[in-house]
Amino acid sequence: MEAVLLVGGLGTRLRPLTLRCPKPMLPVAGVPFVAHQLALAAEAGVTRVVLATAYRPEVFARLGDGSAWGVELVLVTEEEPLGTGGAIANAGTRLESGAEDPVVILNGDVLSGHDLRAQLRMHRDVGADVTLHLVEVEDARPFGSVPTDATGRVTAFLEKSENPPTNRINAGCYVFRRSVVAAIPSGRVVSVERETFPGLLAGGAVVQGYVETAYWLDLGTPAALVRGSCDVVRGVLHSPARPGPAGESLVLEGARVAPGARITGGSVVGPGAVVEGDAIVDGCVVASGAVVRSGVRACRSVVGVDAVVGERTRLEDAVVGDGAFVGADCELVAGARVWADVHLPDKAVRVSSDA
Repeated sequence: MEAVLLVGGLGTRLRPLTLRCPKPMLPVAGVPFVAHQLALAAEAGVTRVVLATAYRPEVFARLGDGSAWGVELVLVTEEEPLGTGGAIANAGTRLESGAEDPVVILNGDVLSGHDLRAQLRMHRDVGADVTLHLVEVEDARPFGSVPTDATGRVTAFLEKSENPPTNRINAGCYVFRRSVVAAIPSGRVVSVERETFPGLLAGGAVVQGYVETAYWLDLGTPAALVRGSCDVVRGVLHSPARPGPAGESLVLEGARVAPGARITGGSVVGPGAVVEGDAIVDGCVVASGAVVRSGVRACRSVVGVDAVVGERTRLEDAVVGDGAFVGADCELVAGARVWADVHLPDKAVRVSSDA
């Protein structure tokens, strides 16, 4: 069985972490986020995955042939942004499935623990053209809502509104009949939410909703990235790609954590990273080669590749970008972001806040 994984987004909400690295390749529990999606897809029976890349496609070559996660990987690159539907159509040129075979479509920024096998089973049982994973949320107003009838068939795709008729929303994992992929117009921008799915409904196609409110998280912000990583480390979300047992911390091979340092809350310390004595790292992502000096208090934060955080500095809901240097006795809180700037003097930083 085949899948298309949409990994072409710019990840602007995650800057500076995505200045050099596409969002799906950012570390989550010590491995690229996309590795968790590949491993979970393989568990559901997927054997071949087409990666629909656009932004920095060369970075995805680090994944190799996919054998580490039990799949064959094929990379396809968009020359110009094509939207969700256009990206699916572009990737569809590399699919090998038959016209009636199911093709799984995954979004490269969603971490989901739903039962993909059950979604596929429903797709086959009802003879659907498309089956969407839907989740129920407390407040659907920030989302487009997806109402269904008594049999689970989707009846409409609605934009954001103050009074949505249902609390069910599109969770971003689809099963398409291969012939539906082939019918998406190629070479132009196409939105599946605004064009493909409404067009299928208007034409009488069977668009089924698979409702399962399992673990689901859009990793589009630093806070969500940290939460997702910690949840995988602690085992809140099962992932066969996690490179170690579940627990309060994950210290990867080559990392050095000094006696007296406390690593808790699902924190991960990447290869070659250093956490010095008396530092407290709680619910954080410390990337490869980073240095956290003694006395640092870090909570719900990201310390990027080769970044340095000086003695006694406090980080709370902050991002220290790749290669950035933060001196001693600083305080970065409430969405502060720091990144290196090659145009400034050595070890200078630039700071922004999304608070």
